[in-house]
Amino acid sequence: MTMGEITGKHVLGFSVGAFGIIIAVNLVMAYKAVTTFPGLEVENSYVASQEFDIRRAAQEALGWEVEASYDRGLARLAFTDAEGRPVEVKDLSVLIGRTTEAKDDTTPSFVFVDNVYQAEVPLNRGYWMFKIKAHAQDGTLFEKRIDLQVKD
Repeated sequence: MTMGEITGKHVLGFSVGAFGIIIAVNLVMAYKAVTTFPGLEVENSYVASQEFDIRRAAQEALGWEVEASYDRGLARLAFTDAEGRPVEVKDLSVLIGRTTEAKDDTTPSFVFVDNVYQAEVPLNRGYWMFKIKAHAQDGTLFEKRIDLQVKD
């Protein structure tokens, strides 16, 4: 055997090593996917689909818009009606979390101050989602998801 000659043992070692790395990476990725998945959105998608058009029409009839913002530990939600006037909702529930995992999920208590809802919540840099559920004074459900990037 001369220097630099590739033998069957070298090829076998390279092949086993390469496939070993690929399999190890796949196992780690599969484990992360299973352990960080937050769960189901709805229990029965068929039933949810049957009610979707009715809920959407009722929500659109409200004519509401909502904008989310975040600055120095303070999350704000500004609800406005079709004419752009501020809206005070009957009740409000907001889940703030990452889109990729549930470990950072939080449900802060928002208070209505100066025509906007605000809550103190520490958010690290990156992308966050606000899953908003609010009821109008007449009981109509308003739902919206807003993705927001926190830069500081």
